[in-house]
Amino acid sequence: MRQNEKKKPTIAILTGGGDVPGLNPCIKTLVYRAASEGIRILGIRRGWAGLLNYNPDDPKGSKKWVQRLTPPEVRTIDRSGGTYLHTSRTNPSAVKEKDVPEFLKGEFKEGETAHDFTAHCITGLGHLGVDAVIPIGGDDTLTFAERLHREGFPVIAIPKTMDNDVFGTDYCIGFSTAVTRGVGFIHALRTCTGSHERIAVIELFGRYCGETSLISAYLAGVDRAIISEVPFDPEKLARLIMKDKKANPKNYAMITISEGARIIGGDMLLSGETDAFGHRRLGGIGEETGAILKKLTGQDVLNQRLSYLMRSGSPDSLDLMVAVNYANIAIDLFMKKVFGRLVALNRGVYTDIPLSTVGMGQKKVDVMELYDTENYRPKVRHVGGKPMFLY
Repeated sequence: MRQNEKKKPTIAILTGGGDVPGLNPCIKTLVYRAASEGIRILGIRRGWAGLLNYNPDDPKGSKKWVQRLTPPEVRTIDRSGGTYLHTSRTNPSAVKEKDVPEFLKGEFKEGETAHDFTAHCITGLGHLGVDAVIPIGGDDTLTFAERLHREGFPVIAIPKTMDNDVFGTDYCIGFSTAVTRGVGFIHALRTCTGSHERIAVIELFGRYCGETSLISAYLAGVDRAIISEVPFDPEKLARLIMKDKKANPKNYAMITISEGARIIGGDMLLSGETDAFGHRRLGGIGEETGAILKKLTGQDVLNQRLSYLMRSGSPDSLDLMVAVNYANIAIDLFMKKVFGRLVALNRGVYTDIPLSTVGMGQKKVDVMELYDTENYRPKVRHVGGKPMFLY
């Protein structure tokens, strides 16, 4: 590292959790804007795992975890989806022994199921000469970001999740593209659903917030939409969807369903091990619902889980715009030395709010305003006075 670079203000950026379209444009804008302001940017690779694995006593051996980012390096990354910096679901405040890097094994105490390596991360950031961290992520990533802030390390956060469920902001990077993908695939699936006169059950991402199912159904004109917030009765759904099928001249019907949806009296369908943030893998409620509907109605059912197709590929124009604008706001805050903030959109206006807001609640669909609980479908009648994203 050259001597003059040591004097430059330095920001570390990282992406955590699931990838979404819009991350790369956000990264590129952060780098270009920082370069124009005389700020040095370090990219932490694989989210918080990069800080966990960075060894201040072995900087050369830790090169794969930290990367200097310059405009030439990121010049073309905005043309594709995913994240140039890669990602992980690592939670440095609760690391399981199997995930601890070799040089930190000695820190893990006998009898511990998980160890807190927050202090190690802060030490690493200090060793790298970092003045502030800009994490781009969802609830889990930002929860640890808020922990760093409480420990006194400067943080400016950017919300990202295609579920659009970060509390405190109307919009998260990735949401628009996820809905755009959902609407496109729903219309594409009309071809085979209609040709075979079936019922289609289309499962979309959405753990606790059913906005992707609700908005995709609303925009694509789907017959029924099941969301995470409202447990449903399969027998009632079967009656409603058969009514829809008979009313359709093409004799088919379509349902969207959130991956976090639950049958009345049941639980979310979970599989696999618990991750570092206490979550297990979701998915399968669409197939289970399809099997029940087939049994109840005697109709052929087309089951389609969109899952990763919703978060793949390049961002649409709205996600591109929000990603670029969020990045510029974050650099503005850094230059003003305003930390512990979350970049946000509130009722269509760009702003920033306390990062601690993320942990103050759980963002969900406004069921009373936007959902017909009796008929399992969107209920968006009057949009006057509502924000663009109906929140």
